[in-house]
Amino acid sequence: MTLMLASVRSQEEAEIALAQGADIIDCKEPAHGALAALPLNIVHDIVESVKGRRPVSAVVELPYDASHARRAFEEVIETGVDYVKFAFPLTRDASDIIAILSPITTQTRLIAVFFADLSPELDCLPLLAQAGFYGVMLDTAHKGKGRLIDFMSIGSLSEFVSTCRTLKLSCGLAGALEPPDVPRLLVTGADVLGFRSSLCLSGNRQSSIDRDSTTLIRDLIPQQRGEHYTPMSDWSLLGHGYIEPPGLNDTDCVFLRDYIVPVEIGAYAHEYGHTQRVRFNVEAEVTRVDIHDNMRCVFSYDVIMDAIKMILSGGHIALVETIAERLAESVLLHERVRSVVVQVEKLDVAPGAVGVKIRRERAHQDARRSLSALSYADVAKEKH
Repeated sequence: MTLMLASVRSQEEAEIALAQGADIIDCKEPAHGALAALPLNIVHDIVESVKGRRPVSAVVELPYDASHARRAFEEVIETGVDYVKFAFPLTRDASDIIAILSPITTQTRLIAVFFADLSPELDCLPLLAQAGFYGVMLDTAHKGKGRLIDFMSIGSLSEFVSTCRTLKLSCGLAGALEPPDVPRLLVTGADVLGFRSSLCLSGNRQSSIDRDSTTLIRDLIPQQRGEHYTPMSDWSLLGHGYIEPPGLNDTDCVFLRDYIVPVEIGAYAHEYGHTQRVRFNVEAEVTRVDIHDNMRCVFSYDVIMDAIKMILSGGHIALVETIAERLAESVLLHERVRSVVVQVEKLDVAPGAVGVKIRRERAHQDARRSLSALSYADVAKEKH
C-alpha cells in the first residue's frame, strides 16, 4: 500500500494530520524553503505529542562543513524521530557525505531527497543502498514553478520506483502535488506520497493545515481496513432525493476518444526506425461511487493517457494487439474498473484505419493489485 506523508510545522498541525488519517508525520518548516528544518525543540515536542501513534520524520539541513554533518544528524536523532530526511547534495563531495553518514544508518532510517527540478543525478542510488540508507524521495525545490509530474513523466517516476525496489530502497514522491495527481501517481507503486500545499487552505503551503483538505487527500489514497479506515462514500451528502444513491451494480463509462500519437510500431522491416500515427479509443466501465463534484468520486482519464505513454516509452512494438493487451491490463489494475474496451488503430497503413479492438474484464475482485509498498507503517510497532 502507498502511505500518506503529511508535513507539519507544529503540534497542532500534527494532531490534525493524525486525526485525518495521515500515515507519517513529517516535521519541516515550509516558510523557509522546500526542505527546511524545524527547531529541535519543536521536533521533540511533536514526537512527544504523537506518542508513537504514527512514525515521525524530520529534516536535517546539511552544514556547509561536511565534517559537522554527522553531529547535525545525531542531534535530530536524539529527538526520537523514526526517519531523518536531508537534501542530497549535487556536489563533488556527495560520495564523502554518503561515507560520513553511513555509520548513522545503524541508529535511524536515513532518507535522501532529490529535487526533480534540479536535474538530479540518480546514478548514486546504488551507493546509497550499499551504505545502508533506508530510502530516497523525489521532491521539487521550487514549489511555485511546477509539480513533480511537470518535471518527470509517470513513466520516469515508475522507473525510479522500480530501481529503488531492485536496490531494496524505500521510495517516496512529493513536490507540490495536487489531488488530481494522486490516482496518477498511485500507479507507480511508490511507498509514500508526501503532501504539504494540498493539505492547506487554498493550497498555500505557508498556511495552516486544513482538516477538509487533509481528508480529501486521505480519501484518495486507498487504506488497509484498519484503525482509521472509513468508506469513501457518504450518502448523507447527496441531494434532495431527486437521484437514487448508486446501487452495487451501477457503473459509469470513463472514456478517451481519438487520442492520436506517433508510435514506433510494425512487424515489417520498413516500419522500424520511424513513427506512425496511432489512434486510441478506450472505454472503462467503472464502479460508480456517488455523484459529488469532488475528486473522491473520479477515475481519472489522465490515468488512461499515462498508461499509454508508459507503454509506448519502451521503444518499438511490433503489434497493435500487444499495445491493446498491455493497455487493458494496466487499466484493470485499478480496483474500480470492472471492464475495459481498447481500440488501437494504425492510420498511415491504408486510406482508412486498421487495427484491433478488444474487451477485457476483471477476473476477480482481488485478482489485480498494485505492487505492495515497503512498510513504513511497521516502524511504529518496532519502536514502541
